[in-house]
Amino acid sequence: MELNSSTSSSSEGKLVVSRVGGFLAIVALLTFALDAAITAGLRRLPASPFGITNRIVEGTINANIVISGSSRAASHYDPRIIQKMTGEKAFNLGRNGSQTDMQLAVLKAYLKHNRKPAIVVHNLDAFTFQTTREVYNPAQYVPYLRENDLYQPLRKINPQIWKSRYLPLYGYVAEDMSFAWIRGLRAFLPGQQSNELIDGYDPRPAKWTEDFARYKTTLRAPVRWDIEPEGIRLMEDLVRVCREHGIGLIFVYSPEYREMQLLTANRTDVFAAFQRVASGVVPIWDYSAWPHANDSSYFNNSQHLNEIGATTFSTDFAKRLRQYLEARDPELRAAR
Repeated sequence: MELNSSTSSSSEGKLVVSRVGGFLAIVALLTFALDAAITAGLRRLPASPFGITNRIVEGTINANIVISGSSRAASHYDPRIIQKMTGEKAFNLGRNGSQTDMQLAVLKAYLKHNRKPAIVVHNLDAFTFQTTREVYNPAQYVPYLRENDLYQPLRKINPQIWKSRYLPLYGYVAEDMSFAWIRGLRAFLPGQQSNELIDGYDPRPAKWTEDFARYKTTLRAPVRWDIEPEGIRLMEDLVRVCREHGIGLIFVYSPEYREMQLLTANRTDVFAAFQRVASGVVPIWDYSAWPHANDSSYFNNSQHLNEIGATTFSTDFAKRLRQYLEARDPELRAAR
């Protein structure tokens, strides 16, 4: 009887282990399948930063003029105007909430998959030499972590990013504050998704508010932007990448609200650092004295033009760029 009882208990134990193992296998299979489905959905989106990155890694942009930079790049340069006035295909790679390290990462990913442009227009910011402390909306990069040009800079900022690369669903659970996974699943449903960006351009229709006035009341000292050695190195790397690819590079400081300029204590130092990086080789187009820099009706806030301001600035910039291109290429000038 004792032998039979022992055999029975052993069989029941094996059955429990088998069932638990089978359940865990099913859970693992579903986890991998759901992760793959979300990633596949996000990689088919035509709009939002996902849509832009999809076009980058698919190699379907191939513009002759590429705009690089932060949200100021994304919202200040309308590629339609630039293309119309220069006759050259233009595309905006500007990315909201990004610092130079991630801006450079996006540009490198672009150059890996697309035909090299003739010109890269890199928009400068007062904070250009500050590196990323925390990646803005990290979920936007999760579907592309197999792209080393994106993964390595992200890993330097956040060493734990490997979890999002190798653990299914981790990036969409732990890093996704914008619920991008919902968009990934909805991508398989019928219906046309709205295109939020226009060839990377992110127009801001909102008008000036009282936020800046409130900001000034809380400001206890002038603003200072750090000039980090790593930030200098990254900008020098940008210059090197363009030089090695035979790409013309232009630094542009697009319009900033005049009063904000006056509140920046070390603005002269920041611009001196721009000059050192440019080394007299890369032209710097400074629009600090833009005719409308003191008119809040052209701005969304102290750093960003609204859609009206962006249209005006893009027109001004495109005229200057056309003249620059014609001066570089006599045959182009003759054709016009």
